[in-house]
Amino acid sequence: MLRHEFQPGRLVAGLFLAGAGVAYVGDAGGAWETPWFAIIPIVIGGLCLAAVTGLLARAIRRHRAPRAGRRADPEEARAAAVPPAQR
Repeated sequence: MLRHEFQPGRLVAGLFLAGAGVAYVGDAGGAWETPWFAIIPIVIGGLCLAAVTGLLARAIRRHRAPRAGRRADPEEARAAAVPPAQR
């Protein structure tokens, strides 16, 4: 399996949407009573927090990236992208 970059904004969004799902599953199971409008602040707040987290992560990655004046060799980049088992 190829590795992918970590995206914390998607993690935060997923956690809040899963939390909203748990709130309704608990209501459906009779564990507690969840009003129908409770999903709105959970989802909107989670999506806003995910957007801030994603923007912050992008700013950090951009700050840590190599400068534009120093270009990488395309052959080295292509060789680095191919896993050792496929070379």
